[in-house]
Amino acid sequence: MATQELRQLTREEVAKHNTDEDLWIIIDANVYDISRFKRFHPGGLSVLLDPDIVGQDATEAFYSLHRHEVLEQSQYKRLKIGTIAGEQSVIRWRIPGTVSKVPYAEPTWLADGYHSPYFNDNHRAFQKEVRKFFDTVVYPDAIAREADGKRPSQSVIDKMAELELHAMRLGPGKHLKGRTLMGGLVKPEEFDYFHELIITQEFARASLRGYGDGLLGGKVIGLPPVLNFGSEELKARIVPDIFAGKKFICLAISEAFAGSDVMGLQTTAVKTEDGKHWIINGNKKWITNGTFADYFTVGCKTEDGFTVILVERGPGVETKQIKTSYSTTAGTAYITFDNVKVPVENTLGEEGGGIFVILSNFNHERWVMCCASARSQRGIIEECLKWTTQRKVFGKPLHSQAVIRSKLAGMISRAESAQNWLENITYQMCNMSYRQQANKLAGQIAFLKSYSTSCAQDTARDAVQIFGGRGITQTGMGKYIEHYHRTIAFDALLGGAEDVLADLGVRQALRAMPRDVRL
Repeated sequence: MATQELRQLTREEVAKHNTDEDLWIIIDANVYDISRFKRFHPGGLSVLLDPDIVGQDATEAFYSLHRHEVLEQSQYKRLKIGTIAGEQSVIRWRIPGTVSKVPYAEPTWLADGYHSPYFNDNHRAFQKEVRKFFDTVVYPDAIAREADGKRPSQSVIDKMAELELHAMRLGPGKHLKGRTLMGGLVKPEEFDYFHELIITQEFARASLRGYGDGLLGGKVIGLPPVLNFGSEELKARIVPDIFAGKKFICLAISEAFAGSDVMGLQTTAVKTEDGKHWIINGNKKWITNGTFADYFTVGCKTEDGFTVILVERGPGVETKQIKTSYSTTAGTAYITFDNVKVPVENTLGEEGGGIFVILSNFNHERWVMCCASARSQRGIIEECLKWTTQRKVFGKPLHSQAVIRSKLAGMISRAESAQNWLENITYQMCNMSYRQQANKLAGQIAFLKSYSTSCAQDTARDAVQIFGGRGITQTGMGKYIEHYHRTIAFDALLGGAEDVLADLGVRQALRAMPRDVRL
């Protein structure tokens, strides 16, 4: 279909088209002919025949009911016939790769006029390209997969592999050696935790919760034990395909009878008489990416205690989808191991030393969750600030109500404190060895994870109150608020429940208490 040439029109000309059969309206200096569309309008015909709308500027009325993205849909773009002469559109929507101008929608290091001791010019250039990629490649797929419930598209996974994003999501380390990161924008030896923080936060900004886990969240927590404790032969065999996005891996620890109690696992691994294989029996529950994983990093009870073993999908391995309150794109699974035969070479770390294998990655796993939680809260702040500005009540913007401003103040304070604590911890990570991180940061990260997700739940609840009925509706103005409120409980549980982590932080502090201090 040929593109319709837009006309230059005056407001007086538009005003003449004000009848049931000839109906034009103005939205943000653009003129739309809705004469044929009016009967298909989801809100009914009477709304469009309102004297304050028909032939008039309907910008305020439109944005009080609809998101701008409605106008970007092809069926509505076709209704646009012209623009108002001498006027320009003033509505600023989501422009891929750009920084939001809404206050507190971005961390201060990205906002105009602010400074940071942590982020350098390379971080800023890196962020710009990462945001552009996630906005143009990941965001559209996240919206589509949230709608149909399918796993993330392989085309997205392949494009991430081309830029080595799969490898970078595991943080700095020797696994990056020889790789071309983000088209050569950052050298492997210069890649640090702030680069990884950028990736995680841009991912959280451009994604949806279930999709975020579905886009290889299982790899982020399931592959590090292989990299850190697997044999060279094992790593050479499976890691290249995982980083290339051709094979998938997940972490299979949690069970129906053992969540935070890792030592209470009941899945068993018994050696064959010749000592060459493990025979694994048991089940795992709530395993992210389990439905489509090719490899499973499995915690097992063995004769020597607790051992971690890499299991490849094959005979005796069965996975079933678990229905959760967030999208099925995450591939959350119930896994059954029925006499699964696994070579002893697939043992990760020492037999009986599985607790060290698992604990070694807990800090990084929780830190990643903190990165995502802090950034996601800003997305809700941006939605609420926009809504309270354009929504009119009693003839004034919604934010004219003191109770609304109080809720916004709480949201902003929580997001800022979480981000600043996160950046401080990230700086410590960049300047500590892995052993020092385990010793000094386990408690700090546990506290931050507990604090961040608790803040997020408060923000989700307040956002629903601000949006009202729209905040519990899966489409329209409040769809992101509804999604956030529906899925926020996952962050509070994954990687350790809030209460468990808060207690861990206190116990870490008590271990460091000097023996000679008194009041």
